[in-house]
Amino acid sequence: MKLSRIFAIVEIETKEIVRDPVTVAVALLIPLVMLFLFGYAISFDVDNVAMGVLDHDRSAESRALVDRFLASGYFAMAESYQSAIEAETALQRGAVTLALIIPPGFADQLAGGEPAPVQALVDGTFSATANLVAAYANAIITGFGVQTAPPIEVAARVWYNPALRSVNFVVPGLFGVILMAFPPLLTALAITREKETGSIQQIFASPVTPVEFLSGKLIPYGLIAFLQIVMVIAVGFLWFAVPLKGSLGLLFGVGMIYVFTTVGIGLLVSTITSSQLVAMLLTLILSLMPSFLFSGFLFPIFTMPYVLQLYTRLFPAQYFVDFSRGVVLKGAGLAELWPSVLLLLTYTLVIFALAVWRFKKKVA
Repeated sequence: MKLSRIFAIVEIETKEIVRDPVTVAVALLIPLVMLFLFGYAISFDVDNVAMGVLDHDRSAESRALVDRFLASGYFAMAESYQSAIEAETALQRGAVTLALIIPPGFADQLAGGEPAPVQALVDGTFSATANLVAAYANAIITGFGVQTAPPIEVAARVWYNPALRSVNFVVPGLFGVILMAFPPLLTALAITREKETGSIQQIFASPVTPVEFLSGKLIPYGLIAFLQIVMVIAVGFLWFAVPLKGSLGLLFGVGMIYVFTTVGIGLLVSTITSSQLVAMLLTLILSLMPSFLFSGFLFPIFTMPYVLQLYTRLFPAQYFVDFSRGVVLKGAGLAELWPSVLLLLTYTLVIFALAVWRFKKKVA
């Protein structure tokens, strides 16, 4: 392998990229668009939940319970009802997410030390939100009913994301998803374009080896992908105010490994097919879709069936998402996160080796 031939391929590919500035601009712009869209659109925060109240008791105690809900900051008063049918109708039309029903005799039961049942009806259409709303409502009602200090005092503390901001969880995960979306696609299309035009035959007839050719193709698109990760990380920290607890240098360093992982997937796809359309579809199936579904970006992997958990290990986005969140939110270092780094490095080498093997097979 000669470096001069690799640099020659890099130079040729760089000129091809420069001749198409629109594609480069789109490649750099779309990741930012995705970051803003997902950063604002995906939220698991529960605040100002629309709440309706049916108060049959109309006592000072029932009003105090409603005030406790409103003072929590999680709920906002939307409607009040005169009958249970009105409350049910409001839930059906989506006017409220929580309907609080206080039965008659609520104050008398509290005063007599008896259990005072309260009904909280939650719209379960969106299960994740419904679980949080139900948990908050239960905590408020339980706390209101405690008249004496409990024998055990629980002091709960949330580590790593004490504000429970969804954006702190979503944005570091987006680093891995966005980089799995576009670098493989750009690389796969670049090589299949040469196959469709027939210019790849000049490479087959030249002394350039498959390793040299693929390395020369890998480097320019790897640099473009690295620019993408720099922009995405900068916007994530500066615009969305995501706290950085760990090392920025470590995040960029491992991000560079991940960049070559994603570009390597594009190289492998380009050795399998000779059509740009097929390459695009295959890249989306192998990279973008698994990065959303099987990386832990939105859906916790430990909740999946065990066989599916094993299947998720085939996709590298999971390792970088775990690493990114570990560095950004937990302040973890290489000593804690080295398994993810090692798996990413191994994945990169294996993918590149498979691409070279496939390319050699094509040449032969």
